[in-house]
Amino acid sequence: MGVIVNVKKYFSGFKLNVNFIVNNELTVLFGPSASGKSVTLKIIAGLLTADEGEIHLNEQKSFCSSSKINISPQKRNIGYVFQNHSLFPHFNIFENIIYGAGAFNHKKNQQREMAYELISKFKIENICNKYPHQISGGQQQKVALARAIIRKPCALLLDEPFSSLDTPTRFNMRENLQALQKELNIPMILVTHDIFEAHSLADTMLVIINGQIVQKGTADSVLQTLKTGAIAELNFSKNFVAYNLGMEA
Repeated sequence: MGVIVNVKKYFSGFKLNVNFIVNNELTVLFGPSASGKSVTLKIIAGLLTADEGEIHLNEQKSFCSSSKINISPQKRNIGYVFQNHSLFPHFNIFENIIYGAGAFNHKKNQQREMAYELISKFKIENICNKYPHQISGGQQQKVALARAIIRKPCALLLDEPFSSLDTPTRFNMRENLQALQKELNIPMILVTHDIFEAHSLADTMLVIINGQIVQKGTADSVLQTLKTGAIAELNFSKNFVAYNLGMEA
């Protein structure tokens, strides 16, 4: 069980070369902007195709360059939460959520049952008939999460999901996500460039710089060594002082 990634992707002036395994835990892919974080997520989901390598999802090979295997995104059964939520503006909240179940051909009565269960879980009963532009950013994020997990995915990918939220809502959503991971017990990979978010969420932390994983470990062990070696170029020393004082810089 889990996600196994060993891929290379070539761009003009940039090369992604990552190799890691994510078990049933919340793994944070952390690094500066343009380091390859979001590209990695999109390759796992099949939204981008790697040039070389393999991807395994729950022991199923979803991509293999040498064997010419490339399972379509729709058939990889991965939940994906985008940075901007990407809710359908012409669907109300209930329709947005149930869309995820319909995409995987669940029966109609089963779709509705699953949707109502998640609506109750996320406490969004009062907004079911509203449209995305009528609800708050935190509510939109809950809807995006519900839509992603209604299909019962084998893994959940989250691309900077809390970056647009205010601080109190961000803290609340982090707690919700941690509880959700324990309940679902599936691999979750969250992308962020926020050291505070990475440290508060990660069971395992992967640090990526210039398309390479340069460090892996617990959030505490990575935080203790972030100012040394190749990772020193991230230059978060000012933020470390604030973080150690219990504040966000």
